[in-house]
Amino acid sequence: MEEIVNKVKQSGLIQIDLEEFRPAGERLFFDIAPQLYMGLALREQEFRSFIQSHDWAQYAGKHVAIGCTTDAIIPTWAYMLISSNLTEKAATIVYGSLQDLEKHLFDEVIQQLNLDAYEDGKIVIKGCSKESVPLDAYVALTERLRPIVRSIFFGEPCSTVPIYKKAK
Repeated sequence: MEEIVNKVKQSGLIQIDLEEFRPAGERLFFDIAPQLYMGLALREQEFRSFIQSHDWAQYAGKHVAIGCTTDAIIPTWAYMLISSNLTEKAATIVYGSLQDLEKHLFDEVIQQLNLDAYEDGKIVIKGCSKESVPLDAYVALTERLRPIVRSIFFGEPCSTVPIYKKAK
């Protein structure tokens, strides 16, 4: 009987699964909308009372996006007050949606990634994942890898789409 040869393993391809880079921790959206007067405006005195009485401890160690789900004009200082109260509690604070938060989290990981192991490598960036990976993460990883790798592919090692190949 002939031995089965793993050609993918012999190819020297390095697979990167962005899902493995997903920072752990709960994601929360802090919506200012419930604090609006008649759903339209923010009253400073009432808002400051809310800020003082709100339980900020519930955000400890969590990733928080701050935004407003209604079409209202929110003064910049309101977001700053919320951020100020979250700073010593939350692991991450961003302005925007939960999608913006996820983009930010992945971008931080990708920008801090040690690329030494990928230098002059043939990289396959895995395409399928159980958890959602923002498209931005694929773009940012490609941008970081391109100057140092020999080639970049997308997909699975057995079926890839070529993205970049360094000229000889």
